[in-house]
Amino acid sequence: MNEAEFAKEQIFLNADTDVGREQLIAQLVSLREENRRLKSINKALVERVESGPSNHIGAYDSFEYSVSLAEQVRERTEALNAALAEIKQSNQALKRATNEAETAHQYLMDAIESVSDAFVLYDRDRRLLIYNSKFENFWKGSDFTIRPGMHQQQILDYSRESGLIEGYYECLNGTESWEKYSLLGDGRVFRLRSAGWVQMSEHQTNDGGLVVLYKDITALIENERALREEALAKKSRVLLSTLDNLSQGVVLVNQNNQLQIWNQRFAELINIDTGALRIGLDYTELMAQSEVVDLNPGSRDPLGLPCHDQEQQLSSGQVIEVKTHSIATGEFVNTYTDITERSLSAQALAASEHRIRLITDAVPALIAYVNKSRVYEFTNRAYESWYGWDRHAIVGSHLEEVLSTEQLAVLAPYINRALKGEAVKFEIADPTAGGVERFVVKSYVPHFDAGGEVQGFYVLVQDITEQRLISEELKSAYQHLELRVEERTAELQAVNKQLKALNRQLLQAKKEAEQANYSKTKFLAAASHDLLQPMNAARLFSASLLEQPLKDKPRKLVDALSFSLEDMESLLVSLVDISKLDAGVVKPDLLAFQAQDLLSNLANEYATLANDYDIEFDFVPSSAVIHTDSQLLARILRNFLSNAFRYTSQGKVLLGCRRRQGFLSIQVWDTGIGIDQSKLGAIFEEFNRLPQDEIQKLKPNRVKQSNGYSPSGRPQIDKSQRDKGLGLGLAIVDKMAGVLKHQIMVRSEPGKGSCFSVEVPYGRVSPIASSPGNPPGTVQPGAEELYGCRVLVLDNDPSICEAMATLMAGWGCQVTTALNVDEIVCGNLAATADLIIADYHLDNGQNGIDAVAYLERELLLSVPVLMITANYSNELKQQVRARGYRLLNKPVRPAKLKAVVHHLLSPKSSADR
Repeated sequence: MNEAEFAKEQIFLNADTDVGREQLIAQLVSLREENRRLKSINKALVERVESGPSNHIGAYDSFEYSVSLAEQVRERTEALNAALAEIKQSNQALKRATNEAETAHQYLMDAIESVSDAFVLYDRDRRLLIYNSKFENFWKGSDFTIRPGMHQQQILDYSRESGLIEGYYECLNGTESWEKYSLLGDGRVFRLRSAGWVQMSEHQTNDGGLVVLYKDITALIENERALREEALAKKSRVLLSTLDNLSQGVVLVNQNNQLQIWNQRFAELINIDTGALRIGLDYTELMAQSEVVDLNPGSRDPLGLPCHDQEQQLSSGQVIEVKTHSIATGEFVNTYTDITERSLSAQALAASEHRIRLITDAVPALIAYVNKSRVYEFTNRAYESWYGWDRHAIVGSHLEEVLSTEQLAVLAPYINRALKGEAVKFEIADPTAGGVERFVVKSYVPHFDAGGEVQGFYVLVQDITEQRLISEELKSAYQHLELRVEERTAELQAVNKQLKALNRQLLQAKKEAEQANYSKTKFLAAASHDLLQPMNAARLFSASLLEQPLKDKPRKLVDALSFSLEDMESLLVSLVDISKLDAGVVKPDLLAFQAQDLLSNLANEYATLANDYDIEFDFVPSSAVIHTDSQLLARILRNFLSNAFRYTSQGKVLLGCRRRQGFLSIQVWDTGIGIDQSKLGAIFEEFNRLPQDEIQKLKPNRVKQSNGYSPSGRPQIDKSQRDKGLGLGLAIVDKMAGVLKHQIMVRSEPGKGSCFSVEVPYGRVSPIASSPGNPPGTVQPGAEELYGCRVLVLDNDPSICEAMATLMAGWGCQVTTALNVDEIVCGNLAATADLIIADYHLDNGQNGIDAVAYLERELLLSVPVLMITANYSNELKQQVRARGYRLLNKPVRPAKLKAVVHHLLSPKSSADR
């Protein structure tokens, strides 16, 4: 092989791409063919020279021709070498292009791999060219292997057969549509077998290829689902709240005639205890217990016709309107409306109409009323006599039936103006029933409803025949004056109409505001028992934990829990108190008692708190007798004392009394931060409290004990966390003082302290009179003083029973709990009880007073009874007092409970009983 052929072979071997290789092969074949022809020509020339004639001229010519051919061969050889050089340069350029292409390809693959979505590229024939690892991960765990060159349809078929994609979701014309195993379309969302969600989008390339992206939107779908569920729950809460605040009673009965949904107003109007209502209760059986009629979509009246609404007057005089509405699903909704006032108004209206009829019949003026349909609804006797009509014939008749065609044509313009809202007054010749022509003045006064729409017009007819004959000569003189009078009359009527409309709007706004305030206060007052029940259990549990020996860290956690529950309880009780005070449901239970009984209790209660706060607390007793509500007065004084401890970092707090002319001034002094005079008026407003920066600025620095405990041995209170307050205490004090009609006085000086006092009237009490509901002078007993006492707890809430048992067991008591009276009777649980603690609100409409009375009557029990309730009514206090029981209001403070139990079980208390 010569050098040229070797170079050609080398070029062939170095060609790296299919296109470059084909081009080089074609060039090499062409060059080889041309080289072969040149060799043939050269060989033929040499043979011709060697075998030609030997004459001188022919040999020279042959030689000359051979030289020419050799020159041609040389030129062709040079051309071949030049071509080979160009091919070599092309090959080098091709190598560089190939390297660049490979680098670009690698960059493309890296870019595709870095895409956060699964990526797939098909060619124009839908053959798989490129994909990234995220797409390959879809097929992990299956026996299907993705490889380049596979057709798109093959991949789709396997996705259908393997169930990799369970289905897809898309919105068509605002509706949701599911199609199983379909991968066509752009922007569709797929649900994978792995419970994930993928969104697919397709894009066609310029050469007809297809790019497919699969985006994982599982988190987005789950978030949207959570938002929808939250929105649905919010709508449900709004719906239930709306039902509870409706003035109508509403009940939803399902297809099986069972209660599904109802509101509080429904139970009130049918006079059924709310506790007796439950989901699934038979509606017919429920209504059989009520005086209200059982109305449903199938009800019929006495004539057998469908009856969907009915008014019923109850034995109490209350009038109820009942309406039933069927639902396509087989359910029905009933509404119950108290229309007592409307019924009374209708009766009053009928009576008023009768009186008006008597008056108008006695008036000589002609009076009638025509509605907007141009039908007579009222005429008086003078009107009927003038035209010779019968009352029963004209009332209910159309104007066209009563008036002649000529009369109607004359009166039509005035009637149209009146029905458009214009007051019309005109003179006209109007013959009487006898055919005598008389001149009259007719006035058409439009009648407007509350919305300003014309409902008809009043007809007033005045006979002016004599006046017309007398005043015809003066007509021109009075014409201008009459016009002015009419204008002023119209203006006055317009102003009067505007004033009436404005007055109606003001009355409606006032009614809506009063209704909104009443609904708010009624809701908060009614919810007090259910809200305080779990809070009471939590406080009892936390108190039980505090009775246990705990290490420092757990005790701090339990103290923090107790403080948090106390704050929550304080806020809840304060809100409920304010709501009850605003609603006017709190009535004072005024009694005469020794002030010492109440004040000593408060002093003992806050003596422990003073130790915890490391503040000196003094109490000056008083022998005065006062006349007031002991519980409300105790709430006022507790707020004074709590504020004194809260805003006093060091120094003293003093509880004492001063005798004044006609009243006893009970005062609480402190050496706290004080209050600026300009802010004394605002401290009794709701949610008003001093800013923290002002509190800290006025408080002196105080060095805490190094061991973190107060002198009483309890963990020291961090007052920076307890000084916030709620801003409701003094607002409650102001409202309670208003109920009691007691005067509140405040004196304060910033940086030196404050004095809060309440002025209580004196009273008289007999020597044997009882204390105001709290044991006098009780002290906190130790656990050993209650050891072995047998206590029976009756409460329908299992958590309260468990909490009471845990707390009192820590005091050494033997506690037995029961959820109802039947458990006590069947288990003979009361045979050995030394004390009964009963909740007033029990299940199935029962109450603690009746339950204990039953046990006393049937089991011949004679033990002290402590009644616990969230009901602050005077009626309940009197019932408990009449039976000789002790009363505690929720939430129950463990320390107070312990003191009351100790007092009830003491020998002196037993002797009193």
